[in-house]
Amino acid sequence: MYSAKQFKKIVSEKKENFYYYRRKVRMRFSIDSKKIDHLKPTIKCKKKWYGNSYGGFYVNPHLIDKHSIVYSFGIGKDISFDRKIISRHKCKVFGFDPTPTSIDYINSLPIEPLFAFYGYGISTKTGIEKFYLPEEGKGISGSLLLNQFVSDKGYIEVKMKSFDDISNELGHKHVDIVKMDIEGAEYEVLETLMNSKVTIKQLLVEFHDRFHPEEVKSKQITQLLNKNGFEVFASSLNYEEISFINTKI
Repeated sequence: MYSAKQFKKIVSEKKENFYYYRRKVRMRFSIDSKKIDHLKPTIKCKKKWYGNSYGGFYVNPHLIDKHSIVYSFGIGKDISFDRKIISRHKCKVFGFDPTPTSIDYINSLPIEPLFAFYGYGISTKTGIEKFYLPEEGKGISGSLLLNQFVSDKGYIEVKMKSFDDISNELGHKHVDIVKMDIEGAEYEVLETLMNSKVTIKQLLVEFHDRFHPEEVKSKQITQLLNKNGFEVFASSLNYEEISFINTKI
């Protein structure tokens, strides 16, 4: 039996999940098909949605086991994806997010032995960078880049690390899943991943093309991913969460 507080939380989460599902459906019917051709699946394999409508991605569950390594870049206040990975496969998830609100959120949760959190983000290089915080009422996710959801006046300086530095420090030469929701910085960061000697089997990316209405930024980086063996095996309803699989390993 749930307590009143637990029941209220469950209802709130279900309402929020339904809200984001409806948002994806509405967006799907307003998308210019010419702008998403490169984001449609080009390879068939098993897929299953992990997480809620807001923070989830499609995953090939047959390629994950208890020994798998998962990197989750961009946590916000939602670890539904990470929890699903852990509950189903009993493998370790490494989460990263420099946003103060996200750090506070993670620290408020019960300790999860298979979830390791780091209060820094991923960038093209290691160092201290400006991190723009969201304007009031426009979400909780910050960004390395200015966009319509963050304030040019409200920024902090945070620690960022490159993918190679992160994987070297953690001792990983192969990562089974890299999930990336980093608010528009994904395009440049993905280029560095393609130059890394660390192998990645599944790459799950939320593209923020909506930040750049004048161009389709995901097209060029998707072409680069394709050249390096990554093919799209699943796309979300609104073609923002895209799942790639490395066909070369």
